Amino acid sequence: MLAFSEFKLLTFDCYGTLIDWDTSIMKLVEPWLMEMKSPVPADLVVSTFALMQAKHQQTRPTLLYPEVLRRSWRDIEEQFGWDENAGRADAFARSVPHWRPFPDTVESLRYLSRHFALGILSNVDNASLAGTLKMLEVPFLFTVTAEDVSSYKPGQPHFDAAQREAARHGITKGEILHTAQSKHHDIAPGNRLGLTTIWVNRRHGKKGTGATLAAAADPSLTVNSLAELVDLHKAAQVASQPVSLQR
Repeated sequence: MLAFSEFKLLTFDCYGTLIDWDTSIMKLVEPWLMEMKSPVPADLVVSTFALMQAKHQQTRPTLLYPEVLRRSWRDIEEQFGWDENAGRADAFARSVPHWRPFPDTVESLRYLSRHFALGILSNVDNASLAGTLKMLEVPFLFTVTAEDVSSYKPGQPHFDAAQREAARHGITKGEILHTAQSKHHDIAPGNRLGLTTIWVNRRHGKKGTGATLAAAADPSLTVNSLAELVDLHKAAQVASQPVSLQR
């Protein structure tokens, strides 16, 4: 069990951890699949998207995320033999601010913000993240985007920038808890850099890895939801309280 009292900053991956991008993307593309009369299931589109976006992020790390999405959708069309549709590609590129949080996200962030400073390390652009932040309803000490660092996770620049921002506020690397759903993008690089990591296994009970890529990594703590993380923190808080003797 982690000693939560040793940490001052809780940093998050955003999409997949706070935002349910798997479900949001499927809801976006399902009407398109119906229009095309395509037998391809929406979850296969999502897993194919994971491969396509990784290709563009790693080969063109300065490409802004909406363009990554646009090019990824065109790759998906080619992969499944669909006709190119510029309207769908544009809608896919603009979709990030409409992706919805997990049901437990906002309430959990409200609780956690009373005990930790919060930060975000995200593989999107600043404009897309700005739309998402309106839904999260809590203040963040800082955010780091792919646009900020001209790199995509699992590259190191996000983590270096986060540690610099933390240091500006008197927070050391040992006082940071990095929390994420993607072992590929976050837990594995966090391990390499000596960060304490929490894996939020958002896809527990589901097949595959959704919109992220598979990877092997050993987090410091595994939970299935942010609500579970909150419950663990509450239990630790209770355990640390002195017990009054009954007379």
